[in-house]
Amino acid sequence: MAECKVYRNMDVKRVVAFIPEGHKHVRILVEFSDSIIVLQEATVNSILRAYINVSFHPLRKACELILTKLTERKKDYAEYQHIESDRDEDEIIKDVMAICGADSG
Repeated sequence: MAECKVYRNMDVKRVVAFIPEGHKHVRILVEFSDSIIVLQEATVNSILRAYINVSFHPLRKACELILTKLTERKKDYAEYQHIESDRDEDEIIKDVMAICGADSG
């Protein structure tokens, strides 16, 4: 399993939203103190959807989106989408704690 890294706000040196030349969709560049990542728009949308589902709900504690290959989808939607799992919130949180331990809190 990959190493779990938790970045504090002070570890994020820069965030840039941009549309590369010749492309239509936004990318997000996040520059950390030790690395740089670029996220595609669909990934950022998934992160926002999960965040909003938890942050703005009075009771929800977790939301897990799983990469899924769709055989049917709306026009112009990508074949691979992050779809909400049906796992219990407490089970999701337990998993995250097992992966990242106290660092995830």
